[in-house]
Amino acid sequence: MASGLSIRGLVKIYPGPVSALRGIDLDVPTGMFGLLGPNGAGKSTLMTIAAGLVEPTAGSVLLDGVDVVARPEFVRERLGYLPQEFGFYPDLTGRAMLEFLLRLKGISGPRGRRAVADELLERVNLADAANRKVAGYSGGMKQRLGLAQAIAGDPRILIVDEPTAGLDPEERQRFYRLLAELAAGRVVILSTHIVDDVATLCPRMGIIRQGSLVADTTPSAARDGLAGMVFEGFVADADLPACAARHRLLSAVLVEGRTNRTRVFVPPAAEPPAGFSPSPATLDDAYLVLMRVAADEVPPALARSAPAAAEPGR
Repeated sequence: MASGLSIRGLVKIYPGPVSALRGIDLDVPTGMFGLLGPNGAGKSTLMTIAAGLVEPTAGSVLLDGVDVVARPEFVRERLGYLPQEFGFYPDLTGRAMLEFLLRLKGISGPRGRRAVADELLERVNLADAANRKVAGYSGGMKQRLGLAQAIAGDPRILIVDEPTAGLDPEERQRFYRLLAELAAGRVVILSTHIVDDVATLCPRMGIIRQGSLVADTTPSAARDGLAGMVFEGFVADADLPACAARHRLLSAVLVEGRTNRTRVFVPPAAEPPAGFSPSPATLDDAYLVLMRVAADEVPPALARSAPAAAEPGR
């Protein structure tokens, strides 16, 4: 594809050898794209390669048709990046910290760097906290400050790595709205292990397991791909190990300290546990099937779908 990010045959092997990526093929169009997978699946490696920070062992990455591997400066000039852990100087105010980061990035404006910083702080809803020391910022405020530096210079591609980890529900919702606003007209890649992040924000998503892409789909297509294959029932604690041994257990949530609301994946040829009833599939169910079930047993409709327009939430 000419516009957006195109990844083909991407392999990254670290000394050991450790295969972090095992031949990734992925197209990421303009808009919000979710990259979902557990810690250690290869998400961060993929992001650092796409950002031009790490060279792949093999494969290609194109941004708007330009080879990022051969010309890393092209993507760096157009990149906004919010890593999983962003270090701040706690004794600086939010404005001073942002001005310092803008200076490092070589970004200013006709009215000076302070004016640019103030505009960015307003955009991420931190204007009222501009003169407070970063040490007094909440986790969500620090993430928004990190996002402010990431969007400085109006980047073509914005990469955010595990941005909502550790945020409380209110801060998470505030961050969701900011990211959704920023997705217009640019490629935004949300790398996360939190299924709710993708269900809320992303019209398309990829799921990575042990360095391999196991799904390239939409949240609704992933849920639809499990239609009729998820069953729910109640299982006592003492009976849970036997249930897990006989069936593909997805989740077991303790209810009132006495029993477990249990969900299982039941392929078409199998029988559900006695007393279980069909239940609408969730994106969490789809993710857990892709993580726990052998590749040859995953329903094909779960893993792949044709490109689709944006869809609402979950």
